[in-house]
Amino acid sequence: MSENESSLENLRNTIEISGGAKRVDLLLKNARVVNTFSGDVHRTHVAIHRGRVVGFGDYKAKQVMDLKGAYVAPGFIDGHVHIESSMVKIPEFARVVLPHGTTTAVIDPHEIANVLGLDGIRYMLASSEDSPLSVYMMLPSCVPATNLETAGAELSAHDLGLLLNDDRVLGIGEMMDYPGVINRRDEVLKKIAIAKHKVIDGHAPMLKDKQLYAYVAAGIRSDHECTDVAEAREKLRAGMYIMIREGTAAKNLKGLLPLVNSENSRKFVFVTDDRHLDDIVREGHIDYLVRTAIRLGVDPIRAIQMATINTAEYFGLKNLGAIAPGYAADLVVIDDLKKLHITGVFKDGRLVSKGGDIEPGVIKEYKGKTRGTVNVKWIEHEDFAMKAQGRFARVINVIPDQIVTKATVERVKEDGGYVSSDTERDILKIAVIERHMASGRIALALVKGFGLKKGAIASSVSHDSHNIIVVGTHDGDMYTAAVQVVKMQGGIVAALNGQVLEALPLPVAGLMSDRSADFVREKQKRLNEIARMLGSKLSDPFMAMSFLTLPPIPEIRITDRGLIDAVKFQVSPVFCKENAGK
Repeated sequence: MSENESSLENLRNTIEISGGAKRVDLLLKNARVVNTFSGDVHRTHVAIHRGRVVGFGDYKAKQVMDLKGAYVAPGFIDGHVHIESSMVKIPEFARVVLPHGTTTAVIDPHEIANVLGLDGIRYMLASSEDSPLSVYMMLPSCVPATNLETAGAELSAHDLGLLLNDDRVLGIGEMMDYPGVINRRDEVLKKIAIAKHKVIDGHAPMLKDKQLYAYVAAGIRSDHECTDVAEAREKLRAGMYIMIREGTAAKNLKGLLPLVNSENSRKFVFVTDDRHLDDIVREGHIDYLVRTAIRLGVDPIRAIQMATINTAEYFGLKNLGAIAPGYAADLVVIDDLKKLHITGVFKDGRLVSKGGDIEPGVIKEYKGKTRGTVNVKWIEHEDFAMKAQGRFARVINVIPDQIVTKATVERVKEDGGYVSSDTERDILKIAVIERHMASGRIALALVKGFGLKKGAIASSVSHDSHNIIVVGTHDGDMYTAAVQVVKMQGGIVAALNGQVLEALPLPVAGLMSDRSADFVREKQKRLNEIARMLGSKLSDPFMAMSFLTLPPIPEIRITDRGLIDAVKFQVSPVFCKENAGK
C-alpha cells in the first residue's frame, strides 16, 4: 500500500469511528467538558480512539470510565521552559509535572547548548523521545548569549539550520540579543531569516517605542520578560503574545494579570521558564498559575485557555489545547474547577496519573551520556583575594523574586589593602570562574542582598554560559565550595569553615543530575535550609545566584569577563568614585 493509499485508509477509518460505526477504545462518561473553543462547560461523554478525541455523546466502547460529573480540561502546556533548570533529565521532569496536568512542554535548551552546543540539543531531543510528556523545542538563538562571557559552545545560523526541519522543532528560541536585532547584526539576522514561517520567541525586557517596533517587525512575536502592566500593554499593542511567567526566581503573574480582560485574553500564555522541583511538588506547575489566576479573579475557563489553546495556537500545535474531535486526548480531570484539584491525567488517551501518583510503567529511564564539561585551571586560595583599588565600588543588588538587578555605589570594607565581605551591611564577595576552556579567568566583584552571615555557596548553574559562580563571606569557604563543584564535574555546594556542608552533584553538563527527582529535590531542600542557616533571607538563594551572570537582563551582572553594565552592554570597572552611580 502506498503512502497516499495508507493516508486515505486512515482517513476513512477516522470518519467511520467518529461517526459511531465502530467501537472506540475508551468512553469517558458523565464529564463536564471545559471547552476552550466555545468558552463554556458542557455535560457529555468523551469518546477516545487511538490517542485522539473522536466525538461527544454515546459511543460503543471497549472500555468505559464513569467520571461522575468531574470536569475535564485539555492537558496544560508550558509555553517556555528550560528543563535543565529543574536539574533532572526529561523523564524525571515528566514524573513530577504530569500529575499536575502538564502534558506538553515547549523547551528552549539554551542552558545545555551553551555548554555542549549541538550535542546538548540532540541530547535533549533524544532523551524526550519516549517520554510521556510531549516535548517540542525552540532552538537556542543566543549561544553564547553575549560576547561578554565565555560559553562552552557557539551556534551559528548554519548550525541551527541543521535541526530546524525536525518535526518537534517549532522555531527559534528567545532572541535575547535584542541590540543585535535592532542594530541589524548579520549573524543575528541570519538566525531570524532561517526561521521562515516558523515561530520566533522574544526576550526583550524594558524594550519600548521604536526599538520595540523594530524588534517586532523582524518577526518576533512573544515576550516573557514583562514585569508590569505598562510594559506588557505596549508589547500587546504591538502584536506580541505576552507570556506570563511565574517561576522560582521571576514571579510576574500578580503584576500582569490586571491587564487581562475578555477582549485580549487570547493573547496571553502561561509559562514557568525556570521552576525548581520543590516549588512544583509543593505548589504546582502550570496548574499553579491557573489556580492562582482564578484565585485572583480570572474566570476559570479563561485561565485554562491561557494554559492550553492560547499556547497551542501561538506555536501552531494544531491538535493540542482543546477537547474536540481530532485533537490529542491529553486530558486533565478536575473535581473542583475553582480550586483546580486534579484527580487524574490522560496522555494520548492513556491514564498516566491518578490521585497525584504516576501510573506504573509510564516513565522510562533514559541512559544516554554526555561528556565531562567542567574544565578548570587549578584554583588557588589566593584567587579569591580582591585588592582594594579605591574606597568605593559598584555593587550588584539582588531584588527578591525578580531576576532584574540594581546597581549601587557603596564604600568597601578594607583589610590590609584587600576587600573583605561586609556582613553587617550585607555586601559580600562574588566570583565567577570560567569552566569550559580552562582559561584561568576569575572575575571578582561585590553583591548585596544574599544576607549570608558566614560560609559560602557555589554552583555550576549560572545562566547562560554556566561558569562556576560563588558568593561568600570568607575567601577560604569560597575556595572550598568552588573546588567541590570542580570535583563533582558540576553541581551545587554550601561550605563553612573549610568544610562542605552539603552538595548536589550535577554531572550531566554541570546542569542536571543522573539521579531521581526525589533525590534532587531533597538535596535542593537541604541546601536551601543550610543557606538560611548561614543567614540568607532569599526564598531560593541558589536560583537567585544563578541569574547574576546573565548580561541581557538589566541592570548589572558579573561574568568571567568581569563586572557587566547590562544597560550599556559593556564591562565596567568594579571600583569607582563615590558619585559614580548618581
